[in-house]
Amino acid sequence: MIATTAADSHRESEDVSLESNATEIRITVNRADDEKSISITGAEERGVWGNKIEFVLSCLSFAVGLGNIWRFPYLCYRNGGGAFLIPYAIMLLVTGLPLFFFELSLGQFGREGPITIWKVVPLFQGVGVGMFMIAFFIALYYNVIIAWAFFYLFSSFTAELPWQSCDHWWNTDACKRFDTKNCTTHKGIMSFNGTCFFRDQVNQSEWDALNQTAQGMKLPADEFFHNFMLGISQGFHDDDGHTLQWHLSLCLVLSWVVVFFGLFKGVSSMGKAVYFTALFPYTVLIILFARAVTLPGYVDGITFYITPQWDKLLKARVWGDAAMQIFFSLGPCWGGLITLASYNKFNNNCLRDAIFICIANCLTSFFSGFVIFGIVGFMAHSMGVPVEDVAAQGAGLAFVAYPEAVARLPLSPLWSILFFVMLLTLGLGSQFTIVQTVITCLVDFLGIRRHYKKTCTMVCMVGCAIGLIMCTRHGMYVLQLLDNYSGTYSALMIGCIELIALCWVYGVDNFMEDIKLMLGKTPFPYYYWKIVWRFVTPLSVFVILIFTFLDYSPTEYGAYKFPVWADVMGWLISFSCVLVVPVRACWLMTGKSGPLWARVQQLCRPEAEWGPVRRRTDDSVLNYIDSKTPLANDDEQHEMDRESPYLTRVSEEWEDEEDDGLQMKAPSNAKI
Repeated sequence: MIATTAADSHRESEDVSLESNATEIRITVNRADDEKSISITGAEERGVWGNKIEFVLSCLSFAVGLGNIWRFPYLCYRNGGGAFLIPYAIMLLVTGLPLFFFELSLGQFGREGPITIWKVVPLFQGVGVGMFMIAFFIALYYNVIIAWAFFYLFSSFTAELPWQSCDHWWNTDACKRFDTKNCTTHKGIMSFNGTCFFRDQVNQSEWDALNQTAQGMKLPADEFFHNFMLGISQGFHDDDGHTLQWHLSLCLVLSWVVVFFGLFKGVSSMGKAVYFTALFPYTVLIILFARAVTLPGYVDGITFYITPQWDKLLKARVWGDAAMQIFFSLGPCWGGLITLASYNKFNNNCLRDAIFICIANCLTSFFSGFVIFGIVGFMAHSMGVPVEDVAAQGAGLAFVAYPEAVARLPLSPLWSILFFVMLLTLGLGSQFTIVQTVITCLVDFLGIRRHYKKTCTMVCMVGCAIGLIMCTRHGMYVLQLLDNYSGTYSALMIGCIELIALCWVYGVDNFMEDIKLMLGKTPFPYYYWKIVWRFVTPLSVFVILIFTFLDYSPTEYGAYKFPVWADVMGWLISFSCVLVVPVRACWLMTGKSGPLWARVQQLCRPEAEWGPVRRRTDDSVLNYIDSKTPLANDDEQHEMDRESPYLTRVSEEWEDEEDDGLQMKAPSNAKI
């Protein structure tokens, strides 16, 4: 063992200028008969998870989010009920699991954030920048949804829920003040004044007018959400829409404060927080499930949810919905999985983790449908309408349909509190990883790990300040734009480029060797991973992208259609995350010399810093390049590559060499 310490005292006078900008570095060399390894410990050592459970729970908390609760059950019933599970499982095997394992392996091997990890293929470093931008945009609006959950949670601490009646100042004449069950059950229509009319009592014109009136009626929970909490404007053209909703603004500040305290110590604090954010939602889901099965109408809701409709398997939309749901549910291509895995120990079994988390995520989605549609079935029963009339997805389910159903239960504040605490923990679990991705990108790319807490503070403050735009009366429309454009088209395009860069430029065989170095063996089954990564998964992601484009329609919310300029802005947000890939590539090529194709070839080879130190010292593996070295001709390049640039740079800094040890001082900004 060789230990390197500070320079001898008689050299201090010559090294005054160096010591002012120096970092002590300890190098340990372990030699065995058949292997050699070097480990480096510096002042800015990268953090690691406290234990294996923290990493698994962090990934689970990231994957299991709001979409599992408010989107999967709706897609399942809309696309054939139980039959939808067949395309869903197939898409898990060809898209979801391969991408999940792919990004965990990449992050764990490189131990870098989404930007700096592209030492593997420097030409595509813009992919990491795109992931950073996607994560930042998603973090902005995701925390606004968490702020909504905070507001509903605080509003639930009352003897009677504020959306339980139509007797508040924010309610309008359209609010349903009367129980319409007896009327609708007998196929009648109730007017605003509570009178029930039947078809044989009025003429056709009056019946059409009553139908129009009935369609314009709103649930108390709907008016609480839109009129009181959001104070939603009539559209972007409304001059009063810039008014800030102070109650929402305070909740947004609170949500960012919670995120800050969950992340300000890095993975050490995040690892403790995920014990709650990952496990508590399951506790609440089980409690709500136990309550739902006792409600009248539960069987109708569940039957509606899972009854197979095999004919729908022949429709392309069903398969497209399954692919999109599995893709966006697991959250690849946002940079989150790479970030989480980058804090792993090098020999962690990420294959086992990927399989467990993907299966747990899908089972959670399926189980949540029994809870959601059980409550929806009860709501349909209490209103005397078919289940499909009250089934909803997205914010409409979480903040209108479900609160309305809860308001009809005995002890409704208790069930409301439980539900919104569950939404909070689901949202925060995903948000922790999304914001951690943004922070990790910055500290790794800028080389400021020692200033992690300052960076965390800055990210949270900037995110909160920008997020206040979505706390105005226009806020819902801005949120819809970000939701529709920031993490959909761009994430799919980034995913295609990422797979091509790693599997075709870097080489899928090289990547498999990297995984073998981590796991100690080739991932089983070998040819399955090799084929899906190289052909099947890129093709499936590309098909999802095409399907998403074909399914595109201009943005609208309710009856309001967004102006053209709003959709143009949305497309700019989406394509800006992808355009950084060629822009960054061009920027890197300008720093090289020689013919264009030679520059491209050089940037398509891994840098010397790629991978663990043990990998870099093995001359039998990849032909590394030093990205800071000018382009050389083929002979010079060959000789340069045969030497380890990593060891060359270190050897130049050696100050003394003795039989029992090496001593050296290195500038703190030196890349080791």
